[in-house]
Amino acid sequence: MEKITAIRGFKDILPDDALAFCRIESLARTIFDSFGFREIRVPILEKTELFKRSIGETTDIVEKEMYTFTDRDNDQITLRPEATASVIRAYIEHNMSANEPVTKLFTFGPMFRRERPQKGRFRQFNQIDVEVFGDDKPQTDAEVIFMLMHFLNSAGLRNLQLEINSLGCSACRPEFSKAVIDFLKDRQSRLCPDCQRRIHTNPLRVFDCKVPSCAETLAGAPQIIDFLCSDCTQHFAQVQSFLADLQTPFVINARMVRGLDYYTRTAFEVTTGILGAQNAVAGGGRYNGLVSFLGGPDVTGIGFAVGFERLVACLPENRKDTYTTDLFIAALGANAQHIAFGLTNRLRVCGLSAEMDYSDKSLKSQMKRADKLNSAYALIFGDKEIEEKQVVLRNMQTKQQQDIPMNGLHESIIKIIKER
Repeated sequence: MEKITAIRGFKDILPDDALAFCRIESLARTIFDSFGFREIRVPILEKTELFKRSIGETTDIVEKEMYTFTDRDNDQITLRPEATASVIRAYIEHNMSANEPVTKLFTFGPMFRRERPQKGRFRQFNQIDVEVFGDDKPQTDAEVIFMLMHFLNSAGLRNLQLEINSLGCSACRPEFSKAVIDFLKDRQSRLCPDCQRRIHTNPLRVFDCKVPSCAETLAGAPQIIDFLCSDCTQHFAQVQSFLADLQTPFVINARMVRGLDYYTRTAFEVTTGILGAQNAVAGGGRYNGLVSFLGGPDVTGIGFAVGFERLVACLPENRKDTYTTDLFIAALGANAQHIAFGLTNRLRVCGLSAEMDYSDKSLKSQMKRADKLNSAYALIFGDKEIEEKQVVLRNMQTKQQQDIPMNGLHESIIKIIKER
């Protein structure tokens, strides 16, 4: 019978990577908590309209990448392609703005996009998502970016580059859009069919296109940073000043527009050379107006997302995670196996990670398994040790051994392992 394999673009997260995910989640919770953020959990499925309205109907995500279906009630349902829209929906639905004027939230979970699988990029991927509602000050932008960089550096990533831009606002963006349309008027035939259509519906999306001919055509195109109104110019300058105060290096990437329609003013990405052409490991920006556009109060917002798989792919080898075991019990013979079975499980209840082999293999085979499990210690005994009421505890790293009396063995092992 033919074996069934995972769907293309969907990846099993095996134990070592799962361990890395857990460590990164734990680190994120610790850091985000110190900055005043609280965790929220939102559904994987949402009404399709939520993403069409928030992300934008002319984006690649909505047009080409969403997993959308009609359920039995004839409703259009979508597997979430990103978390911001879902968090905003929950923020509005549960009237969270009434509890506190500034709301800081984060969430973890899987997202789904039908894009081309490549290194660190899958069709089901896991993200860390952070959002701040109700504060439009440039200090907040700088604080969110600083927290992101602190988290990535603490996770072990190196050689990162922070790129920032301002995407303006509803007052200054129309003039920029007109300038882009004028620039592309005589160059339209060089663009891909999607970009030819988007010139008139959403010119900013042209800058986000990955087709090489489109990128070449845009060389020398107007830059939005040159069209910012005085308020946006001042806001962007202050963001840069506060980042400098926090000793957070950055470069201005005037071509960066991000892949979602809802961004306004500050946008940012963190890139690395490890991942190839698709080199962003994290990104985000401000989205003033999106909450009210989705039916909520007129509050501002800013946030970012980090891809778990991309982050783990960037970790240096010495920061990769492997499972370890506190103790492996190598029991030889039926009597030893009986004693070891009870001891193993009592030690687990006390918080130690302990393993044993039930198949009564040779000592050599059992010690090989202890090595594979990265055990810190191995406890070795058989009929002879039971008769002498002394067992052998071996430090698997130094290979040093010591005899331990069987009387009070449980307490002795706990003391030795916890004091190491």
